[in-house]
Amino acid sequence: MFTIEQLTEFLGWTSVLVIGYLLIAAVLVVVFKDMIISIHSKLFGIEKSVIELKYFEFLSNFKVVATIFVILPYLALKIMA
Repeated sequence: MFTIEQLTEFLGWTSVLVIGYLLIAAVLVVVFKDMIISIHSKLFGIEKSVIELKYFEFLSNFKVVATIFVILPYLALKIMA
């Protein structure tokens, strides 16, 4: 069983990784947008306009899930400590 301190540390490092992944994914989509869209369009046979929307949906859904299940519990535990 985890102690509160261990859980806080775990969620803290998970928050760092999640935020890092989100930043890297967003930067890659912005910087290499045309190349990534071209690859995914050919790979999955999806129209380019649909792929752009899917990238936005993925990033926004990932941000919401990460905030609710990782970042907010970490902040709550830090406030409790």
